[in-house]
Amino acid sequence: MRLADTLRFARDAATGYPLRTALSVLAMSIGVAAVVILTALGDGARRYVVGQFSSIGTNLVIVLPGRSGTGGFNPANAITTTPRDLTIDDAAALLRAAGVRRVAPLAVGTSEINFGGRLREVMVAGSVSDFLPIRNFELAQGSGLPDDDWGRGAPVAVIGATIRDELFGAEPAVGKLIRVGDRRLRVVGVLKSVGQGLGMNTDELVIIPVALAQAMFNSNTLFRILIEAKSREAIPEVKERALEILRQRHRGEEDVTVITQDAILATFDKLLGTLTLGVAGIAAISLAVAGILVMNVMLVAVTQRTGEIGLLKALGAPARTIRLAFLTEAAMLSTVGALVGYLLGESGAFALRQFFPVFPAYPPDWAVIAGLGTALGTGLLFGVMPARRAARLDPVQALMKH
Repeated sequence: MRLADTLRFARDAATGYPLRTALSVLAMSIGVAAVVILTALGDGARRYVVGQFSSIGTNLVIVLPGRSGTGGFNPANAITTTPRDLTIDDAAALLRAAGVRRVAPLAVGTSEINFGGRLREVMVAGSVSDFLPIRNFELAQGSGLPDDDWGRGAPVAVIGATIRDELFGAEPAVGKLIRVGDRRLRVVGVLKSVGQGLGMNTDELVIIPVALAQAMFNSNTLFRILIEAKSREAIPEVKERALEILRQRHRGEEDVTVITQDAILATFDKLLGTLTLGVAGIAAISLAVAGILVMNVMLVAVTQRTGEIGLLKALGAPARTIRLAFLTEAAMLSTVGALVGYLLGESGAFALRQFFPVFPAYPPDWAVIAGLGTALGTGLLFGVMPARRAARLDPVQALMKH
C-alpha cells in the first residue's frame, strides 16, 4: 500500500464516523489548550513579578533593620543583644562605600493630607533627592526634593498623580501649600502616573524630606536604606562593604539584613519557573487521558472495520501495512486535536491579556512545543495496541465475521 493509499485509508476511517472522530479531537485539543493556557498563566506570573522588581530600580542593594537568620531563638542573645535602629547617619556613612552611586534613606508612614477642605489618607515616604532616580520615578511637573542636608527637613513635598487630581483638579499644583499631618508643606513636584507596583500605589504617594518625616512620625529609625551600585558587577562588593560599615557603626554587631535586587529576582524567577513546570505537568495529565480515549476509539475502529482489514490481508497486505494504517489514523487524530488545542490555547491566552493588560500571559515556546509533541506522542503510543490487534487478525476469520 502506497503512502497516499495509507493516508486515504486513515482519512476515510476518521470521516466515516464523525462523532467518534470529533470526540477524540476534542479530548486532545482540551489537553493541549490546558497546557498552553496554564503555562501562559505561570510564565505570565513570573514575567510580571520579575518586571515589577526590575521597575523599582537598577542595581539595587537594600538594607533592612534587624538580622534575618535561621539559627533559632537564643535566650542569651535576647538579653545581651539589642538591635540598633537604622539612622540617617548610617545611610550617610554608606555613601563612602566603594562602588556606590547613590543612597536614599527611607522612612514610611501614613498621614492625612488637606487642601482647601479636601481631606484624604495618604502614604508618606520620607527620603532625599536621590530617591526619585534610584526608584526610576519621573516627574510630570515641577522638581524633586531639594538636594539639602539630610538632617534639615525643608517643608516641601512631591505628590502622586492621583493626589494631584483629587486635591487640585484642573488647577496647577506646584507652588501650592498643603497640610500633611500637622505640617504645612509647599508642593514642589508631581510624579508621572505609574500605578500599582509591589503593593504600593505611587500615584497616591507623598514624598517629603526624611528628617521631616521622622519628626512627623516621632521616630528616628528608618524603614529601609536603598543603595544603587555603580554597575551590576559592583553589587556583591557593595553588599559586603555595606555590611562591614554598619557592623563597625553598630559596635561589631551584624544586626541588619542586606539583600540585593538580583537575589530577589533569582529567587522569584526560580520559584515561579518551577510553578510553571508544575502546572504544565498537571495539564499534561489531560493529554494522557486524551491518549487513552484515542486508544479506545481505535479499538472500536478495529472491531467496526474487521471485514475491511480481512479483505486487505486477503489481497496480500502485510501486517506492517495494517499497523501503519491504524497508526496513521491515530497520528492524524492527535495532530488535528493538537493544532485545534494550540489555537484554543492561544485564543485563551489572548483573552487573558485583553482582560488583564498588565499581565503578560504569553505561553513559553518550550510549553507549546512540549504540548504539541506530547499530544502526538500519546496519540501514537496509545494507538500501538489497536494497530497491533488489527495486524494480528486472521484474514479468513475477519471476512467470516464481516
